[in-house]
Amino acid sequence: MDSLFDSAAEEATPQPLAVRMRPRTLDEVIGQRHLLGPGTPLRRLVESEAPMSLFLWGPPGTGKTTLAYVVSNVTKRRFVEISAVSAGVKDVRAAIDNARRELGMTGRQTVLFVDEVHRFNKAQQDALLPAVENRWVTFIGATTENPFFSVISPLLSRSLLLTLESLSDDDVRAVLQRAVSDPRGLAGRATLASEALEHLVRLAGGDARRSLTYLEAAALLADDITVEVVEKAVDKAAVRYDRQGDQHYDVISAFIKSMRGSDADAALHYLARMIEAGEDPRFIARRIVIFASEDVGMADPTCLQTAVAAAQAVQLIGLPEGQINLAHAVIHCAMAPKSNAVVKAIGAAIGDVRKGLIGQVPGHLRDAHYPGAAKLGHGDGYKYPHDFEHGLVRQEYAPEQVRERRYYEPTRHGAEAPVAERWAKIRDFLRKPS
Repeated sequence: MDSLFDSAAEEATPQPLAVRMRPRTLDEVIGQRHLLGPGTPLRRLVESEAPMSLFLWGPPGTGKTTLAYVVSNVTKRRFVEISAVSAGVKDVRAAIDNARRELGMTGRQTVLFVDEVHRFNKAQQDALLPAVENRWVTFIGATTENPFFSVISPLLSRSLLLTLESLSDDDVRAVLQRAVSDPRGLAGRATLASEALEHLVRLAGGDARRSLTYLEAAALLADDITVEVVEKAVDKAAVRYDRQGDQHYDVISAFIKSMRGSDADAALHYLARMIEAGEDPRFIARRIVIFASEDVGMADPTCLQTAVAAAQAVQLIGLPEGQINLAHAVIHCAMAPKSNAVVKAIGAAIGDVRKGLIGQVPGHLRDAHYPGAAKLGHGDGYKYPHDFEHGLVRQEYAPEQVRERRYYEPTRHGAEAPVAERWAKIRDFLRKPS
């Protein structure tokens, strides 16, 4: 689709609020300051006449389409948008041919913007290569998925990769306030109550486009936009949750204690409350990772693997899909057998160190690799466990001051039961006098 964004056409055709409020210059863009400062690739692209190829990678609603449009608008280049959802190789080649023709006849360059470029197969991505290599177009590809997994390496290696971040609450708040007052937006025809503004910010989840869509829906119902109007417009109740206040701490506390108590249903309820209130999913994921070692530990070692995988998945795909990964980890943690032996063990060890129970490292355990170590007797008498039956040999490992201290006391819960039996035998063997 060839989209030149002629101002007369914009006035003739009613457009969604999110489209009307698209920034026209880089200075109007809210958020992504790490990409827009002096000397950044985007600034150089705008200030230079040379074509460039970019990939914009980030969550939905962070401004990928907006940045592509701003580049074309400021540099007076044709803006041609292709959606990878519906376009094929024929469409790609036609757009490139038109861009070459325009460049040859008028000298005018074209910004070829491919939305959701990760949906293109290899053949479709290959069709873009000649245009990128020969700089027939300024290519900008937008993707919500990791391009290292979804984009062919020849295309990626010929392009700059810019990572967009989710907008902060302040960014979304600024987007909404501008839309209320700007002549292109609601032009002051509606008022937005402060509580309604905060509810829209929470609902947006860092997605500017979503926030403007919800604002527009609310403005169709009433000129005085309250929380009740927003709830009615988007059919979603306002979750009373202050990320800096009591609700934040109360809900996360109940969430952790529900998993500790093995009530998966209650834990999922609190997870849902946090997600719907706009809590940072990375914060939730971090708490689950901590829980996996603090409250499950060796009773189910795979619980930590699931928690870490969920945290990585949230970083990779974000919300809303990431809520499935979080729920997966929550159910695993809640249903796993429980043990706090790991946290008690490290707590006891750190406690002794802080009391000054440190002592000297036994001589046979000291580093013997550097010149002169042998003269000091370092490493003398060390017994290599792999040379002995079962990989065990009696020798002193701990400093004398803590030689009899017992830190790890495994439970008999879940997978920790056989660990407890083995540790009891190993400890008895190691502590028995030679």
